[in-house]
Amino acid sequence: MEVTPQRYAELDWLRVILIVAVFMHHVFMPFNGDNWHIMNSESSKLLDDIMVYFEQLRLPVLFLIAGAGSIILLNRVSSTAFLLSKSKRLLLPLLLAMMFITPPQAYFEAPEQYASLLDAYQQRLLIFDNKHLWFIEFLIIFMLLATPLKKALDTSPGQTLLGAFEKLSHRPFGLMLSGVVLISVRCILKLNYPEQDGAIENLSVSVFYLVFFITGMLFMSRQAIWQSIARHRRFNLYGFIVSSLVFYIYYLGDFSSIGSLAVRWQIWWALTALLSWAGMLVLLGYAGHYLNNSPAWLRQANELIYPFYILHQTVIVVLAYYIVQWDAGITLKSLSVLVLAFTLTAGLCYFLIRPTTWLRLAFGLKQRA
Repeated sequence: MEVTPQRYAELDWLRVILIVAVFMHHVFMPFNGDNWHIMNSESSKLLDDIMVYFEQLRLPVLFLIAGAGSIILLNRVSSTAFLLSKSKRLLLPLLLAMMFITPPQAYFEAPEQYASLLDAYQQRLLIFDNKHLWFIEFLIIFMLLATPLKKALDTSPGQTLLGAFEKLSHRPFGLMLSGVVLISVRCILKLNYPEQDGAIENLSVSVFYLVFFITGMLFMSRQAIWQSIARHRRFNLYGFIVSSLVFYIYYLGDFSSIGSLAVRWQIWWALTALLSWAGMLVLLGYAGHYLNNSPAWLRQANELIYPFYILHQTVIVVLAYYIVQWDAGITLKSLSVLVLAFTLTAGLCYFLIRPTTWLRLAFGLKQRA
């Protein structure tokens, strides 16, 4: 088994960029008419049309990065140390966040149901409502699977699989065509699990993201595969452009005459899976080629991006509750939420959590020397 380098700068870049993209998605949710926690009285169809596209790109790549990172760590430490580290950095922050960070979201969503914010905390302290933190819940489950998956890849059949995957990656459109596996998985599971909620038992969602997590493990297990993604980035870009055009043609067009509603949904899920796969390859390819430096600010941002993610939606919900009541247009309101939420969330991470030992532990950060 190849020993991978300790750190890949492109993973740090992508992790920070994509979490900020998740933040921006939640900033604009009150204004796209999609029935979010807090909604503005006026909504923008154009904004919704843009957001539905980028929804297909962020989380799949984040789960792939997590899979790649698990291989890097498992090549350095034992399985026991790996699981202990992930329990400390994922499970503890998740439990504490569900107790103390997410209750304000429920309160500002429906303040008439509570006597006060304190009453909301008293009622919801032990409910453990994950809200946007379902992403961390998925990661915990996937990390438990990472250890046996790593051992399976180290076996002779696992090495044979990696060898075949490596040969496929050397072909210009090899990895792009392998996306048919993802498309098949999504379409088959959607027949029995049509919802798109973030529950781990919703297999059409959880297994979809698990495929990306496992793909990250496969990509990082062979240096040649990782290099091929960057080398064939232009070919993958062509596939991404085509998949994007087909996605929007279907999304914006009227195809009600094509088969039944079930058939049209299957086409939709196939196109979204194709776009996610193509976008993943393009982001990895161009990041691997161009984003190979790691400045000090990036290392700091990469450390604090986890507490930033935990805090951001609660901050957005609280601010949006008041801002949507302004007598102003969508542009001013949304930009106000964007600037204020980013400033407050980043400030809490840098000035409060970063220097405080017990808060670092609560938010899954390594202890400072």
